[in-house]
Amino acid sequence: MVIASLTGISASSSDELPRSREQITLSFAPLVREVGPAVVNIFAKTEVAERLVSPLFNDPFFQLFFGNKFPGQNRRRQQQSLGSGVLLDPAGLIVTNHHVIANATQVKVVLSDRREFDAEILVKDKGTDLAVLRIDSGGRPLPFVEMRDSDNIEVGDLVLAIGNPFGVGQTVTSGIVSARARTAIGITDYSFFIQTDASINPGNSGGALIAMDGKLIGVNTAIFSSKKRDGGGGGSVGIGFAVPSNLVRTVLESAKGGRLVRPWIGASWQTVTPDLAEQFGLDRPGGVVLNAVYPGGPADRAGLNVGDVILAIAGRDVADSDSLRYRIATLPVGRNARTQLLRRGQTLSRDIAMREPPTEPAPDVTDITGRNPFQGARVANLSPAFAVEHGFDDMARGVIVLNVRRGSAAASIGFRKGDMVIKVNGRELATVSMLIKLVEDPRRTWKIAIKRGDQVFQSEISG
Repeated sequence: MVIASLTGISASSSDELPRSREQITLSFAPLVREVGPAVVNIFAKTEVAERLVSPLFNDPFFQLFFGNKFPGQNRRRQQQSLGSGVLLDPAGLIVTNHHVIANATQVKVVLSDRREFDAEILVKDKGTDLAVLRIDSGGRPLPFVEMRDSDNIEVGDLVLAIGNPFGVGQTVTSGIVSARARTAIGITDYSFFIQTDASINPGNSGGALIAMDGKLIGVNTAIFSSKKRDGGGGGSVGIGFAVPSNLVRTVLESAKGGRLVRPWIGASWQTVTPDLAEQFGLDRPGGVVLNAVYPGGPADRAGLNVGDVILAIAGRDVADSDSLRYRIATLPVGRNARTQLLRRGQTLSRDIAMREPPTEPAPDVTDITGRNPFQGARVANLSPAFAVEHGFDDMARGVIVLNVRRGSAAASIGFRKGDMVIKVNGRELATVSMLIKLVEDPRRTWKIAIKRGDQVFQSEISG
């Protein structure tokens, strides 16, 4: 019904020109009436700490003689942010942006009919910039929007962006899909977006991007704005980005299960460049080449090797590193994904199991004490699950430095968060318990090797 009212020009025959006023009069009103009630306003309250100092102490002339050493009074004040959200389930589940409610102590949801609800935060996922809230309507019916397959949209399709820009109330803007699979935007860990020229302004974050069938194809997340220093006003320039509904769906389903779980295949890769494409005998750059496979991980068990080129997964072509990360993130845990790959000029198919990252070995988080170079360092065993949770390399194994106390021996030596301790006194280090045994042995000289990023540093310390 909605489609016919919006595409009436071509409903009878795509080859005929419009012959009546009705055929050239388009209106989004039926679509907005259907979908608009499911788009909500979100008010998030956050407590922020601030330090009150007398204006006299802030005077530059005063600080020139006395410095900035005067105590102030600490206080906490409430700060309120505004955003939008979309009801996607009749049980009261709402999806919005993570940055809308990131540090919120209280979240209130206001429907288009002015009903207000306190919301419970079920999932906050900075990696996708998505969050899932739940409201209890007390059994009263709630409007909601169905999701469609975001892979089926095409560049040029009409879309509506619905949200609450600038806090003026619900607003609808129209546009088209300008691009699919925009990557390298740097907004989230999963740089895979729908680009649209429908106006998306501050306050629209978390709002709905709706296709002409009345279903959700994305959650509005960010805009590309002209910077004031470049002569622009800092507002929208017609380039907006939305998280595709296929990724929204996986986060929503995780929230229903009580926790966010993403598939892990146990491999690292890089985009196939033109030079690599020539080496692999490809007629054009495309796909990713595996540069590491985790022993015993899903990719290893499926028979994938370093040097294999992944061309497609789950029936979708893989263009680059970002697209493979996105495709894996949209697959449910427990499913096998048919993967097409190239190995020494031969095309193969393998089924990779989508599994949770392993939790072994147990973290064994420990603060190192005593007279040794590691005194003051907090260390842990690194498992793939622990690495994913804390933002470390999920392919790394061994003992990792989590924190270094200021003024400690570890700090004076120069240990940093994220350092991997790989050798102590010539012995390879696998676990925290091994490190504890080694530092219990009093020595005057310590030989230590650590890995920081892609570099290995070795030093000899006398103490």
